[in-house]
Amino acid sequence: MTETKQQSRSKKFVKDFGIYAIGNLGSKLITFLMVPLYTYFVEKPSDYGYFDLCLQVCMLLVPVVTLQLRDGSFRFLLETQESSDRTKIVSFVYRTLFFTSSVTVAVALLTSMVIHINYLWYTIALLITMCFYEVLAQVSRGLGNNKAFIAIGLIASFGIGIFSLIFVVGFKMGIAGIFLANILARIVALLLVELKMQTLSRFFRIKVDFKQVSREILHYSLPLIPVTLCWWLTTTSDRFFVKYFLGLEITGLYAVAVRFGGVIHTLSNIFFQTWQENAIQQFHSKDRDIFFSNVFNNYIFILAFTLIAFTFTVKICFNWIVGPNYQQSIEYIYLVNLSTILFAITAFFEIPYQCAKDTKAAMPSIVLTAIINIVLNLILTPILHIYGVIVTSITSYLVLILYRWIDTRKYFTLHFHKRTLIPLILILVGILPFYWSHNHYVDILFIIIASVILYYSTSPELREDILGKIKKKVVPTHRTT
Repeated sequence: MTETKQQSRSKKFVKDFGIYAIGNLGSKLITFLMVPLYTYFVEKPSDYGYFDLCLQVCMLLVPVVTLQLRDGSFRFLLETQESSDRTKIVSFVYRTLFFTSSVTVAVALLTSMVIHINYLWYTIALLITMCFYEVLAQVSRGLGNNKAFIAIGLIASFGIGIFSLIFVVGFKMGIAGIFLANILARIVALLLVELKMQTLSRFFRIKVDFKQVSREILHYSLPLIPVTLCWWLTTTSDRFFVKYFLGLEITGLYAVAVRFGGVIHTLSNIFFQTWQENAIQQFHSKDRDIFFSNVFNNYIFILAFTLIAFTFTVKICFNWIVGPNYQQSIEYIYLVNLSTILFAITAFFEIPYQCAKDTKAAMPSIVLTAIINIVLNLILTPILHIYGVIVTSITSYLVLILYRWIDTRKYFTLHFHKRTLIPLILILVGILPFYWSHNHYVDILFIIIASVILYYSTSPELREDILGKIKKKVVPTHRTT
């Protein structure tokens, strides 16, 4: 591979990363700003904890209701340019989603006749809108319309902000207002993007033969359901252990800490989307190992900088941005963010299975991790309380990274650069000033020192591709006349 080709691949990756960053960071910024709003206007941590549990249940059920067609639609649409094939894929996906959503509503109706569940219909409405939202977003990506993908995220997030101000602040509806804000915002985003894209009118047909396509997509998508459910057990079930052993109030405190970790998760999600598209396109290239290795090592540097800069900034500003009843959450933020970093690294190793369309092969590792997660949560949570949940997450992700590092060698060989030890060491060292320093000047000094070390130890390519572009924007070039 020539130097020019290496640079071309790198620049394309950075460009795609920038595109996804615009949509994700813009939308997640609004969501992040909701944390102080909710913690001030939903005074009881137990109420906020209950909403968080309902949200996690929705996240659990989305892959079941969608049959993971959100991933299947993207994977197959990305590979075809034929309008007739796209019609078959979109028609199958939406017809299936309409059917599974109807079944979900029927099951909820039967359930409500037997037992009373607080906010059941709010939860079902949120679940259905999340399903259509996720599918439309991935269909947009698959059709090559990244602008629509970005737009749906931005519209939904701005909608959540506006509707939260109306229902939570204006009408003081508490968590019912949070539910309504999330539901209505997604509906508005779906309607506006559909009016612009006209996906249904262009590609959806009632009478179309999609039998062959449906078999291929389901063969790809269905194995992802147990994988995704195990992911949920590994990444999200911790709230339910906290609730069971420690109560709803502590669940609310933990939920706030996890919300801050969501910023790093957003970066991981941007990378995942960029890596997914580029890895699929480059998977059969002769020099993929070099490309994949460079991406991985640079990714570690970006994650380390994000963890240190963001987490210490949150520590400095925490008393101003979080309500008085939620101040205890600061104790958990660094370790929660550390576990989020490890989760972000596991995302890198998810894609090779998708590249090879070998989604079944991803199952053993995540099943093992889910079992470890459940067992450790049962043992450690009663003893270490929230720290037991966090230690469990960190341990589970480390096991998963090690397993998949070895397992994915059948797809590519990953080379770990020695300099990548530097960001890993800084992440561990950062624990000391975060927990033992109460001086914000020390916190600022650590951010500066760590940033300088990361800058000068990273690869020249990363400096040129990302940091160089930032410098050009901050310091504009002076033209001579």
